[in-house]
Amino acid sequence: MSQPQKGVCAEPNLHAQYLLFNVVDDDLSAIRSKLAVCLDIFDYYEDEHYEAMVSGLVGIGASFWQELYPDATPAGLSPFPDMQSEDRCAPVMIADIFVQIRADRLDICHEIGIKIVDLFKLHTEMVEQVRAFRYLDGRDLTGFVITDENPRGMKKLDIAIVGDENHGFQGGSYLHIQRYRHDMARWNALSESRQEKIMGKTREHNLPVVDSGLSSHAFRTKITGPDGEYPILLNQSMPYGNMSVQGLYFVSCARHPEAFKRYLHSRIYGDQQGHYDRLLDYSSAETGAAFFAPSITFIKQQAGLLPV
Repeated sequence: MSQPQKGVCAEPNLHAQYLLFNVVDDDLSAIRSKLAVCLDIFDYYEDEHYEAMVSGLVGIGASFWQELYPDATPAGLSPFPDMQSEDRCAPVMIADIFVQIRADRLDICHEIGIKIVDLFKLHTEMVEQVRAFRYLDGRDLTGFVITDENPRGMKKLDIAIVGDENHGFQGGSYLHIQRYRHDMARWNALSESRQEKIMGKTREHNLPVVDSGLSSHAFRTKITGPDGEYPILLNQSMPYGNMSVQGLYFVSCARHPEAFKRYLHSRIYGDQQGHYDRLLDYSSAETGAAFFAPSITFIKQQAGLLPV
C-alpha cells in the first residue's frame, strides 16, 4: 500500500498552523515538484526536532485537482457541500492547496510555516493562515472535550486512509475543513446544565447526558456507516483564537468521500422533525473547503521522483 502522509493519522499536538493557498501561476510542473519539497521540509524538521513530534499534511483542492493531476482523479472527489437551512449554513471557500503543520513546539510550527510560505510564494497567493492550539486537556473553547470519539492505533487507518477500493489512490484521504467562530458571549450566558444538554455530554467528565435529546451535538455527530461502523471519519480539529475571536478549526480525514457529507447534513438539516445540532445556534462556520490528501508515494511519483 502507498505510504500515507503522516499528518492524516497523527496523534494530537499542542500547536497547529493551517495555511491555504490559491495557485496563480501556470507552471503546474513546479507546483508538483514543490509539493514533494513540502514533504521533505516536514521530514527534515521531524528528524531535526524529534521531541516536537512534527507532522505535516498537504491537501489538493477538489476544484484544482484535475488541473494539477489531469490523468486521474480520486473516485468521489467533489466540491465542498454547500448546505443551508434557515440561519445554519456551510459556506464555501475556494482554495487550491491546504497545508496543516502540527507540533508540540510553537516555534517549530512557525518555522515550518515560514519555509512553506517561502516555498510557494512565487506560484500562489495565500488565502488564509490560522494558528491553533491545544486547550487544557483537549477541550474546545466552549469548555467541552473534542475529538473524544476518535479511535486509537491502527483503527485510525481503517477510517481515514483510502484502501484498494480506490485504485491508484491508496494511502490517500478525503479531507474537509471548516473554520467555526463561536459566539462566546451568548454561550457563556447559558447555565452549565443548559450547555451540557446542548452538547449531550457533561462538561467536567465528558459523560453522556441522559435525555439530552435528538438535537444534542453528541447525537447529531454520531454518524454510522452502512454496516453500523462508527466513527466514519477522523476528527483532527483544534481551537483557535485571540482575545477578540474564538472558534474551532475543524479538520476531518476519511476513507470514503460521503462520510463528511453525512456528518454535515446531520448537523445542519437534522431530521424531518426539525432536530438539528443546537450547537450551531452558538457557533457558525465561516469557511469550508474539500481536498484530497494524496499519499507520499503519489506526490513523489507525480513530481518525477519515483517511478509510476
